[in-house]
Amino acid sequence: MTKGKTKWKVFLEVVSVLQAVSTFLFLGVACTLLMFYLMFTSLWPIPTLYFVWQVVDWHTPERGGRKTTFVRNWRVWEHLRDFFPIKLVKTAELNPTRTTFTESCGFKELFPGLRYNLLVLVGLFRLPLFREYPMLLGLLPVSKKSLVHLLTNQGKGNAAVIVIGGAAESLASAPGVNIVVMRKRKGFIRVALEFGADLVPAYAFGENELFKQVVFSEGSLGRRLQDLFKKIMGFAPCVFAGEHMGILPYRIPITTVVGSPISVPKHIKATEEEVDHFHKLYMEALSKLFHEHKVSCGLSENHELRII
Repeated sequence: MTKGKTKWKVFLEVVSVLQAVSTFLFLGVACTLLMFYLMFTSLWPIPTLYFVWQVVDWHTPERGGRKTTFVRNWRVWEHLRDFFPIKLVKTAELNPTRTTFTESCGFKELFPGLRYNLLVLVGLFRLPLFREYPMLLGLLPVSKKSLVHLLTNQGKGNAAVIVIGGAAESLASAPGVNIVVMRKRKGFIRVALEFGADLVPAYAFGENELFKQVVFSEGSLGRRLQDLFKKIMGFAPCVFAGEHMGILPYRIPITTVVGSPISVPKHIKATEEEVDHFHKLYMEALSKLFHEHKVSCGLSENHELRII
């Protein structure tokens, strides 16, 4: 994957990915420990004032946050993209006059008129000091309040990008096994119906192979600890290994394929039958998208997608 690249370019890519992985694994914990440590020093007014500020500012992430183009345009994100590399494949037009739900670089160029909004774990916005970083990046918490604000206060042409499986999916993922935890995930369908927002299936091929993960069996001590941590923090710690001392992902190409939109009528008080109907349509569309593009995206013909 490094063929044709200078040593300096390879170095920048490795550093960029290292900062991303380290940020996710350690920065939140480090910021929390630092703030509580300062509470017991002569600098206690600083964390005290910040905690007061955090309480006052508690709902800002669900009200659009405070993204800045300065942070979003850092060159580090280009180097991170080139490390794997990552690319986005467009299979259909998305209507910029509609709000959309999709699970998904070059988004603006492929889908002009649409604004890309990535929604992530709510818990990341609860960590003191660290919460400012995802907000500056333009990330939003994946909650109904956040979606309602996005779809009502930000106008048309917003793409709410949700990784539907989330923390539960990370516990089941393993190289060679394509699993999506979605059969009981219907909240995004209800919101789509409430606002008449299109549903857009998308699948990121290659993500499953980025790390080698130890998968604990149901009922084992390791799995019980993972489930307990997920219940408290909202995400599960995984035992994984990659390259470069095990902390960096493997250089596996990641191709996110964006499918055709599913038009959803506006039903403020949708019935369970309507929710189930569009939920089934979404799962079928996602499965169809997976099988149509799996070979061209590096998987074998016999690869299956399991939706649980």
